Amino acid sequence: MRRFGGVLEAGVLLAVVVGLLWLVGAMNPLPRPGVNTDRLGPDNGEVVSDYLDMARGTLRGVDDGNPRWALVSFDSPLSPQRLVAVADGERIARVLLRVPMDRVQSQVIDIGVAGSEQSVLGAESLAASRLGMSAGQWDRQSQIDAASAARLGSGCDCVVGAVLRATPSALLSIENTEGVRAVEALPADAISGRFAVRVLLPEFVSVVGPLPDDGPVPPPR
Repeated sequence: MRRFGGVLEAGVLLAVVVGLLWLVGAMNPLPRPGVNTDRLGPDNGEVVSDYLDMARGTLRGVDDGNPRWALVSFDSPLSPQRLVAVADGERIARVLLRVPMDRVQSQVIDIGVAGSEQSVLGAESLAASRLGMSAGQWDRQSQIDAASAARLGSGCDCVVGAVLRATPSALLSIENTEGVRAVEALPADAISGRFAVRVLLPEFVSVVGPLPDDGPVPPPR
């Protein structure tokens, strides 16, 4: 009987401990991870004309005056200086760069910037430094990165997109700027760093998808 009583007491104690742990958990729930569902840019396989129509729709009928995040895509790559001019004083948060090479699939480099003109003009140098960290130059991707880093380091028209924060009216003005292909805006409550970005490359003409990658890689210059 004494042994049974000890087992019973242990069982009661365990139940009490479990109950206390449940109570502490109920009173202090773990924070739920944020849901990252916002996205800018086209889907893989999306028809380009459909994306352009959708992007235009994100600015139509919106006149609340609240600033929002937007992706600006271009007809052809721009210089950082031209990007500053297109933004016309609006805040630039991210610069998307890609060195154009004939039938060579070079990387898109996403550089976060402080929004000042100096930070935007320095985005190419930062992108070159990032690509220059590729180890070796034996495989094709390393050769592409080395060629891209050289072009970016010497300055080039390699800006293929940018993420801006501006009011709908300012974004509409940017949309009507020469050389701008599309402006897609998120709702005003979208949070910085909580949305994905995929740029509409100038090479995407009919459908968004993989680009040719069978051409010779130019030497770094």
